[in-house]
Amino acid sequence: MPTRSFFDRRSLLRGGALAGAGLALPRWLPAWARSGSAGLAPLPALSGEDIALTIARQRMTIDGRHSHAVGVNGTVPAPLLRLREGQRLRVTVQNDLDEQSSIHWHGLLLPAEMDGVPGVSFPGIPARSSFVYDFPIVQAGTYWYHSHSGMQEQEGLYGPIVIDPSGPDRIAFDREHVLVLSDHTDGHPHQVFRRLKQQGGYFNYQKQTLAGLLRGEDQSLAERLHWGAMRMDPTDIADVTGAAYRYLVNGHGVADNWTALFRPGERVRLRFVNAGTMTFFNIRIPGLPLTIVQADGQDVRPVTVDEFQMGTAETYDVIVTPPDDRAYTIVAESMDRSGMARATLAPRPGMTAEVPPLRRRPLATMKDMGMDMPGSAAGSDAAAPDHAATGHAGMDHAAMGHAAMGHAPSSDPAAAPAPERHSMAMRDPANAPGVTMGPGVQTIAPMPVDRTDSPGQGLADVGHRVLTYRDLVAVDRNPDVRAPDRSLEIHLTGNMERYMWSFDGVKLSDAREPIPFLEGERVRVTLVNDTMMGHPIHLHGHFFELVTGKGAHAPRKHTLVVQPGGTATFDLTADALGDWAFHCHLLLHMHAGMMRVVGVRPRGDAA
Repeated sequence: MPTRSFFDRRSLLRGGALAGAGLALPRWLPAWARSGSAGLAPLPALSGEDIALTIARQRMTIDGRHSHAVGVNGTVPAPLLRLREGQRLRVTVQNDLDEQSSIHWHGLLLPAEMDGVPGVSFPGIPARSSFVYDFPIVQAGTYWYHSHSGMQEQEGLYGPIVIDPSGPDRIAFDREHVLVLSDHTDGHPHQVFRRLKQQGGYFNYQKQTLAGLLRGEDQSLAERLHWGAMRMDPTDIADVTGAAYRYLVNGHGVADNWTALFRPGERVRLRFVNAGTMTFFNIRIPGLPLTIVQADGQDVRPVTVDEFQMGTAETYDVIVTPPDDRAYTIVAESMDRSGMARATLAPRPGMTAEVPPLRRRPLATMKDMGMDMPGSAAGSDAAAPDHAATGHAGMDHAAMGHAAMGHAPSSDPAAAPAPERHSMAMRDPANAPGVTMGPGVQTIAPMPVDRTDSPGQGLADVGHRVLTYRDLVAVDRNPDVRAPDRSLEIHLTGNMERYMWSFDGVKLSDAREPIPFLEGERVRVTLVNDTMMGHPIHLHGHFFELVTGKGAHAPRKHTLVVQPGGTATFDLTADALGDWAFHCHLLLHMHAGMMRVVGVRPRGDAA
């Protein structure tokens, strides 16, 4: 499939003209999202110890199309919150909707009752009423907030949070910009969900064709027949694509040419937030290296790459130093290459740079099924070395409904032996005895391996440096470096054809008890992805350390992408009492049931 130009000449000229004309900021956009700004410093933000937010329905316009939205204080995205580590925050939220609402403070460490998940940590904010969030700010970094009620996040209820450190910022920069990436549909999100329930590949317009076969593109005839016999589609990379979505930067469509200003030679800090509901973005700025300095709000040792993939709900802070007096295009391409969000880094408003065409869409491989044959180069990240699956061999699934072990595993993901598998069948219950088999479990990965060395689907052969989790090293020593007390294995399960998603074959509505933890215990958690889709898994109220061989400087995250057919492992200190949401951050997967409650109890309450 040849590369495709995503923009026509008329759209580009229109975008440049709008930026150059300096049109007034549309009333539905907050001041921080203004195009052509010099950075965050001169822009208004909500700050201080008392903040008022009002949630209400409104209208918005993107690329000339009008649609309904749920906004905060009259804007989409929501206002920027600029806070300081060590302060106290009191937020009065007025819900003017005719339905329940909520705000979750994504990545912030706070009391469970302030976390903002209806039915888990608080009852929600009823229609036409208010709620006061009150908690201390105990960290610094880039975060975001969003609704945890229904589909309101997809409708526009999301916004960025920047927390300045209590002392000097050890990341040096001359100016900073926030870039909130999102996906927007003109239709109602429930309609999108209903169509996926009717046909899992409803929005996939990039399937393999007979014409492509005759041109020698994509899979061979034998491969297509083999995949068809397994009822698998290698083009099924994303559930919702550019056929339904328009991809936004700070609420701006591609024709708006949202622009961030700089002076040549400056160190510019770009705070990226993936507020998309169903979209992984591949980020690059052609002509500029990207130095990653923070992941999920936590400082990491600088690592320079040319591109990185963001799962939904992740944040990355990047330093760029543009040397020339010219414009650079910021490209945020959807993982399935069906569309992109686009912005411009420029010395002056109205400037544009060449926008690269959409690249060839990737194909899933046998490795994405969890069939990593020794010596095979079949994986979508085949250029990267294969590593053994981490920390879930020989588990006792009788304990707590999951696997449990008593010894202390290694911190090196390559050190553990490969998990024991009984067959190469794609749905053998013996390969996952802790999974409840039912119609919601389409496959069980027969040979899953640790894939934290993967740059993401379609990025192994792009010809330049791409970030992987194994590149990340924490600046600070981890606050808890104890060996794990026990281990836990959780399977990510689903059925794409029926659009059913779950943990261990059990969706939220069928789960009777929380996944139990004792206060202060150290647990090694291995996530096994039995599906052919990447899942960004988020644990509320905690940070965890990725097991990637970095020892006491393991990267700490709140959201972890588990690659298709692979595993990922983290060490967790259960230090926050209460009930916490644990879920896939693809909104429609969570809506379909891929969510559980984690309960952290005092040791005196143990049975």
